[in-house]
Amino acid sequence: MSKVQKEIHLANRPEGMPSASDFSYVEREIPIPGEKQVLLKTLYLSVDPYMRGRMQDVKSYIPPFKLNEVIVGGVIAEVIESKSEYFRQGDVVIGNLGWAEFTAANEKEIRKIDPSVAPVTTHLGILGMPGLTAYFGLLDIGQPKEGETVVVSGAAGAVGSVVGQIARIKGARVVGIAGSDEKINYLKEELGFDEAINYKTTDNLKEALRKACPDGVDVYFDNVGGEITDAVFTQLNKFARIPLCGAISSYNLDGPDVGPRVQSAMIKTSALMKGYTIGDYAPRFKEASEYLGGWLQEGKLKYEETIVEGFENTPDAFLGLFKGTNKGKQLVKVADPDFATL
Repeated sequence: MSKVQKEIHLANRPEGMPSASDFSYVEREIPIPGEKQVLLKTLYLSVDPYMRGRMQDVKSYIPPFKLNEVIVGGVIAEVIESKSEYFRQGDVVIGNLGWAEFTAANEKEIRKIDPSVAPVTTHLGILGMPGLTAYFGLLDIGQPKEGETVVVSGAAGAVGSVVGQIARIKGARVVGIAGSDEKINYLKEELGFDEAINYKTTDNLKEALRKACPDGVDVYFDNVGGEITDAVFTQLNKFARIPLCGAISSYNLDGPDVGPRVQSAMIKTSALMKGYTIGDYAPRFKEASEYLGGWLQEGKLKYEETIVEGFENTPDAFLGLFKGTNKGKQLVKVADPDFATL
């Protein structure tokens, strides 16, 4: 095995849409694990929209990435060498680790996953952060009731696609908003959404929503913000609930995000709008995992993955999130395992 590996660092803090020049590849020696550490070989890594916020040096719910240091995110890896009593060579683990081909991690930074239960990649998607985000946002804040109408923006993404399916399980009528005809067909034909709207080809989104939601909108799961959210707000019912999960439309703006004010609409409808992050629900992760795993095994949940091959293509996979190139969870396959059977 070569003694050298590559890492991806944040080279610049992007202004507007990030570019390849904001990332740098750095060669480092493969680390040697210390006491209670393991040497990990990265198999898959996750790219997620929230990472764009961490590239800015601003106060947020999570510290920003540091310049000229390795970028950190969800990683599935294989144990190559272990100096921990809890892990052995060939174990497959998950953790919040660096964008690197190899990592020396402390035993408390990772947890073991069983490849025989479900494909390992699901732990970065439907059984991981996106699935948990969908579960808690929809059920704790949105609280959909049977027969109500749930609208989901970013509906074909890793979170939105799960939100719509859980809403269907709860007996709601589900309308998805996405950005291509392929995604619209996927939502309706594969995931069982009642209606879906391609916002890129719709001349009048307000009118399209009115037709798709003749009884108004009871729950709006907001992944994108911007003009799409402005349009949905015109269709809110009395006591509507709005889980505020993301605002991807504004992540790459050069200036402030300016749009219609929401106060009047919320007062008139007595609506509830609540922002959240998945860390708010950490004590209840086991609950959500059991439900998501059960629905997946019962065939009530389906998922899609967009997997880019090659560590060197990680920045391109990340940038693709903001161009809508992914369907479902966006992942990067870095390597095949040396010892594990996936």
